[in-house]
Amino acid sequence: CPGPEARDPNSMTSENEHQAWIEDEPEFKNSFLHKFKLYETRSNFYMIGWDKSRSFWRVLKIDRLEASELNIQEDPTTYSESECRDLLERIHDGNRPTGGLKFVTTCYGIVGFIKFLGPYYMLLITNRRKIGAICGHTIYAVTKSEMIPVPHSTVRTNMANSKIENRYKKLLCSVDLTKDFYFSYSFHVMHSVQKNICGNETDQFLYETMFVWNEFLTRAIRNHLKNTLWTVALVYGFFKQVKLSISDRDFKLTLIARRSRHYAGTRYLKRGVNEKGRVANDVETEQIVLEENADGQLLQISSVVQNRGSIPLFWSQETSRLNIKPDIILSTKDHNYEATRLHFENLIRRYGNPIIILNLIKTREKKPRESILRAAFANAIEFINRDLIEENRLRFLHWDLNKHSRNKGVNVLSLLGKVAANAFNLTGFFYCQMPTTRSEQLVNCSYYRFCSHYMRKYEFGDCSMENLCIKKDEDGNLETEVENGNRYDCEDQQVKPLMLQKGVLRTNCIDCLDRTNVAQFAYGLVALGHQLHALGYLDEPKIDLEAPLADDLMGIYERMGDTLALQYGGSAAHNKIFSERRGQWKAATQSQEFFRTIQRYYSNAYMDAEKQDAINMFLGHFQPQQGKPALWELDSDQHYNVGRRSPNLVDENSRSFFKRSLSDGNILCESNSPESATGVTQQKVSNQPLPEKLQGGTKGLSESSPEISTCDSEISFSRFTPSMTKRQIFTDLQEDQGFEGDQLCFIRAGDSFNYSNFLDLERLSSSGNSCEEETYER
Repeated sequence: CPGPEARDPNSMTSENEHQAWIEDEPEFKNSFLHKFKLYETRSNFYMIGWDKSRSFWRVLKIDRLEASELNIQEDPTTYSESECRDLLERIHDGNRPTGGLKFVTTCYGIVGFIKFLGPYYMLLITNRRKIGAICGHTIYAVTKSEMIPVPHSTVRTNMANSKIENRYKKLLCSVDLTKDFYFSYSFHVMHSVQKNICGNETDQFLYETMFVWNEFLTRAIRNHLKNTLWTVALVYGFFKQVKLSISDRDFKLTLIARRSRHYAGTRYLKRGVNEKGRVANDVETEQIVLEENADGQLLQISSVVQNRGSIPLFWSQETSRLNIKPDIILSTKDHNYEATRLHFENLIRRYGNPIIILNLIKTREKKPRESILRAAFANAIEFINRDLIEENRLRFLHWDLNKHSRNKGVNVLSLLGKVAANAFNLTGFFYCQMPTTRSEQLVNCSYYRFCSHYMRKYEFGDCSMENLCIKKDEDGNLETEVENGNRYDCEDQQVKPLMLQKGVLRTNCIDCLDRTNVAQFAYGLVALGHQLHALGYLDEPKIDLEAPLADDLMGIYERMGDTLALQYGGSAAHNKIFSERRGQWKAATQSQEFFRTIQRYYSNAYMDAEKQDAINMFLGHFQPQQGKPALWELDSDQHYNVGRRSPNLVDENSRSFFKRSLSDGNILCESNSPESATGVTQQKVSNQPLPEKLQGGTKGLSESSPEISTCDSEISFSRFTPSMTKRQIFTDLQEDQGFEGDQLCFIRAGDSFNYSNFLDLERLSSSGNSCEEETYER
């Protein structure tokens, strides 16, 4: 993080407006500050902020005479530009004896404040670039940041320049804010479009969601000022917006990946689940399709959300410099799968029912590794489902993607498309038509007041509005209607009914990177067909795999996969299936895959420990203290026994003195035996694997949720869930492709399990190729 650049103290208002194009988007409200200037005197920093229309100006004062404390005061007065200029001149005149008022930097928001062993530091965004817009609200990426010490140099202690302090500073700065962090001033980019349009959270509450990575850094200033005017909420993951066309009509496609800050880290240091039900590499993916008119006004918008995350069991892999594929260690102590249950409770609260699980790990191996987790995961799902009514059960499907991708007679993407289509029909998607009124009415239109009012009623279990009904359309998507008509009038204009997503598809492999990304593309392609059909671009809700639009979408998902793989695994994703789909030369593909394997191995073995330290520091999971061991002196990244934590070990990802890479928290015993792992002994069923409220029905709003307690909740949920058998749900399946009754299919085959209560893909994927087993073994 470079220091502030030297600037002319007298040029308080002059600056290079080299990004004027960023300011061209339409205005919607003026309740946020979007640009700032930082000035300093010997005793204080003064930050001046103003809104886009330059109609109101605010002032923030930060004390610089406190060596190790943070003292911030916000001027409650709202100034005009001329009044603010006069105020700065008076401050300059009053501080002439000590050097006057000096300009420090132009910035675009406060990332937060942090303290190591010496003074507080202020993290600022000093440059940004526009990367897209949603509903007319601009989304930005960080292109430059600075870390500025708060106290004046004359009052800093010797600790400010100590070797340990400098090492902490260097470690924090290794979290590169210019890579894959994005934010918006007026759009809650940490939430899905559905949540933004239909939700009613306050700005203060938004920072506490699981996808805001600088929540800890901004906590002090937000709690003190009781507002979020001065800070930006950074989301980490992936953002890409492109303009595509079909039948000579243009539309914008946006793909967003939001990485959870809970149990966040690198591949071998964050595996499985922790005792709070948080899983490693938890990513929410949202695909947004929107149509605008020639003036840039939004006409229609649709989004669909899916999820990926590590297998929610206590398991780990030791980082090894000698073994490129370390053994998988599965703990067998959590017999009642409490952490697994907490994880799915959280998913239900975030997305509603149904939760559909697509497990892509291997079925058979010469040396059991992934197959150990496959059997244990199947047991966990069966155990949790025992006390749930049929429509609220977790829908589980295991399908060995690796095995079928080796079979030349199997079209993997086509088969995944069938799975995706069935899952999509269960969850539906979000669709909203915008009234073609003036742009400034987009937020305040009575239609959106209706949406917000309806969602609040829906969320708290009040569905008594006489003129409101919820039904499924012909495609199985949930709709909101007015009883006397299919459209809702907004200022004498008719708009299509609102459609909502309820439930989510959760996909995983071992790392939730390579195979998972292929499956998420298949789901995204199915979703895109339905989205474009709802927007009126397609006559049928389907896009063929051979269509140019499918290739465009595959390229975007491939880029997202590479980005997430670099963040978690240290290399780009293995894209063998995508490469073969494009007809890439086989030798080139093999060479590329080998190189990425070596790159990932090197990163995991030599670089991930320091990367994990930096993440823990940035997220506030470790806070340095005088007289306590430094972060790099601790032997493990994982948490200590609950109630016995050291004061400098905080939250759920804190370090302990146990060996690195254990993911089982205070469950300290693990089994190295594949035999014991595959034969998990079932204990007595708990009375309530999921809360009673969730068994009766859940709210269905698909959202990026805040951190919600995973204990039993008193919140009342109400949701209409039609009772259907599996054959009613999957009406497109032939008689010989169905299920074995309405019971769970749980078959022991040798040393492995073949388990699914969602869809029998083994029959769907049967190609009549007698060489399948031989090909697999070879």
